[in-house]
Amino acid sequence: MRYCIGMIYDLIVIGGGPAGIMAAGRASETGANVLLLEKNSKIARKLLITGKGRCNITNTGLNLKNLTDKFGSNGKFLLTGFNEFNDKDIVKFFEERKLKIKVTRGERVFPESDLSSDVLKVLEDYLKQGQVTIKTNVVIKSIILKNNLIDKIILNNQLELRATKYIIATGGKTYPSTGSTGDGYEWLIKMGHFIVETKPALSPLIIKEGFIKELEGLSLKNVDISVYQNNKKIDSRFGEALFTAKGVSGPIILDMSKNIGKALTKKEVKLKIDYKPGLTFNDLDKRIQNDFKKFNKKIFKNCLNNLAPKKLIPLIIKLSKISPNKKVSFITKEERKKLVHLFKSFELSVECLTGFDKAIITSGGVSLKEIDPKTMQSKIIKNLYLAGEILDLDGPTGGYNLQICWSTGWLAGSNILNK
Repeated sequence: MRYCIGMIYDLIVIGGGPAGIMAAGRASETGANVLLLEKNSKIARKLLITGKGRCNITNTGLNLKNLTDKFGSNGKFLLTGFNEFNDKDIVKFFEERKLKIKVTRGERVFPESDLSSDVLKVLEDYLKQGQVTIKTNVVIKSIILKNNLIDKIILNNQLELRATKYIIATGGKTYPSTGSTGDGYEWLIKMGHFIVETKPALSPLIIKEGFIKELEGLSLKNVDISVYQNNKKIDSRFGEALFTAKGVSGPIILDMSKNIGKALTKKEVKLKIDYKPGLTFNDLDKRIQNDFKKFNKKIFKNCLNNLAPKKLIPLIIKLSKISPNKKVSFITKEERKKLVHLFKSFELSVECLTGFDKAIITSGGVSLKEIDPKTMQSKIIKNLYLAGEILDLDGPTGGYNLQICWSTGWLAGSNILNK
C-alpha cells in the first residue's frame, strides 16, 4: 500500500519497535488499512541490539500462574494478553515463517542463527504480507484532539495524517541513541494520561571502589551476589555477572538493579559476592589449608590459581594485605581467615545505576489503571491504544520484556476493527 496524503487509515501506529510492528502486522491481518510511522531511518533499531545482537525472543518458563512473580504486582494486567498470545504463540509465529528457534539455558529463546537481523527479516515480511505502509524519518510535531478523540497527527513538515484509530508504541527511555527518547510520554501527558515515574531498570551498577577497574572484563559464573542495606539482606541472586570499567553488570546484577535503585534513594547499598557458594566458610578454610600444605614451599602469589580466576588473584592478594612473596607455610590463621572472607564475602559499595543510556528497559510508564487490559485501549482517549515498553510494565532479563511487546502489540492490533 502506497503512502497517500489526505487518506484516512483504519490505523496509524506510532513506533516501529517490536510492539508497534506486531500491532501493525496483526491489525493488517484482520483487514485494517495500516500506516506505521517510525522516527528512525529504519524500523526496529533497538530490537537489533537486544540479547547482544542475538535477540532473546521470549522465555518458555512463562505461564499464567507466574506472571506476577516475573512482572511484580502489575503482572496480572497481562493475563488477557498472555492468554491470547504467549511464549508458545510467538515461537510458533516465527517457526511458521521459517525461522529456526533454539531454547538455551534459563529457558531463553533465540534464533538458531544467533542473529537478530533474522528476527527482523521475519517481521519485515510480516508487514509486507499485510501491505502495511511504512513511513520512516518521521518527526511528529503534535497530536491534535477533538471531542476526546485523536483527530489528526501533524508532522514537522506540516503534513497532516488521519486515521480512525491510533496505537502509540514508542517505547521507553533506554538506549536513546536508538530513538527511545520518551517522546510518547509527553504526548500522553497532554492527552490526560498519568505517567508513573520512569526509571532505568535492568541497569548495570557503578561501584565506588577504584580497584574495580582492575577487574574489567572478568566474567563470573556460578556466584552468589547479595544486596545489603543497614546490614540487612534485601536481595540475592545466583548465576552470572561481569565486571565493567566502573562497576558490575551481567544477568544477576541487572535483575536486582530495580530493587537496588529503590534502596539507593534511602541509604547506602553494599554488594557481597560469594565466589565459592558451594562451600561454607569452614569448608573453604579447610580447602585453603590443604592447598597451603600441598604448596608449603611456594610463595603466596603462586598458590591461588586453583581457587580464583587469574584476573581476580592480584586484587585478592592486595586486599588480603598478605605479602605476595610470603611463603604459605608462614601465613597465620588470622591472615587465612581474612582470605576466606574475601572469597566468601567480597564487599563493594554501590554508587548508582548507570542510567537510561546503559539500562535495558524502562521501569514506570503509562498507568495501567488507564488502559483496558483486554484490548489495550485507552480509557481516556477512546480511539487510542498503547503497547510495549511505554506501559508501566517491566520484567527480568531472559526474554520477558520482549514478550510484553509481543503480547500487548498483538492484543492491540487484534482489536482495531472492533467497535
